[in-house]
Amino acid sequence: MSTLPSQPGIRRRRRADPSFWLLAGLASLILAFLYLPVVVLIVFSFNDNIVTTLPLKGFTWHWYQAMLANEDMLAAIGNSLYVATVATALTLVIGVPAAFAIDRADFPGKTAFRRLVMLPLTLPGIITGISMLNMFRMLGFNLSLETVIMGHGTALIAIVVTQVYARLQRFDRRLEEASGDLGGKPWQTFLMVTLPNIRSAVIGSGLLAFTLSFDEIPVTFFLTGRDNTLPMYIYSTLRRGITPEINAIGTIIVVVSLGLIFLSISLLRDPQRRPASAKPG
Repeated sequence: MSTLPSQPGIRRRRRADPSFWLLAGLASLILAFLYLPVVVLIVFSFNDNIVTTLPLKGFTWHWYQAMLANEDMLAAIGNSLYVATVATALTLVIGVPAAFAIDRADFPGKTAFRRLVMLPLTLPGIITGISMLNMFRMLGFNLSLETVIMGHGTALIAIVVTQVYARLQRFDRRLEEASGDLGGKPWQTFLMVTLPNIRSAVIGSGLLAFTLSFDEIPVTFFLTGRDNTLPMYIYSTLRRGITPEINAIGTIIVVVSLGLIFLSISLLRDPQRRPASAKPG
């Protein structure tokens, strides 16, 4: 009777292969290239020197205190949070029903609709921004944070539609049929059966839309009015050079982003799923 090799045995064999170490070294170099600038940013946010240069002079919290005392930066952060939150809600409110329509309904122009939904995501941000700027001027709208929200929602709705639609394609419709056979109303079936099964796609696409909206520059540049978002504020201050306050707010954004990622992973983890190594009793 043949037996399958154990996982430790497979790992040892892989590590004995020279190509394994070559790929591991290449992956390490790529990761260092991607994340070393982030590490530099974090280090210089604690450097007791107004000039971002070596050698380091000492550890300080001064630049975080200066950031918290900067009213313009705090206002920009508040504006970015407002825009990203409302734009994400807008993409979910429109994107989830749109994904259901594509998956469940047959209507004239369905193929064209699917392609048009993807168009803002594939177009460069500058094209989307100029197009929406012309539309708002034609309609007589004043540029404000609300026009930025509509621009972000238009540009990012494709993320929600594609992610939720892909999850619906893998969803077992028999679960909904069973709920209906047991007397469940459509709204009960959606809340108790369908939504829990597509929850990961909804939350994941929402987090991605929030992150992209918070960092968006091209669309924001054309649609913002007198109120600056954080990326626009940083962009305007960079003309005078990188300041330690910019490093401080960048560090906070990195930490918060990592926290949101780990939070989403813990929320999406199935508590009833057994480890792969568990054996049936």
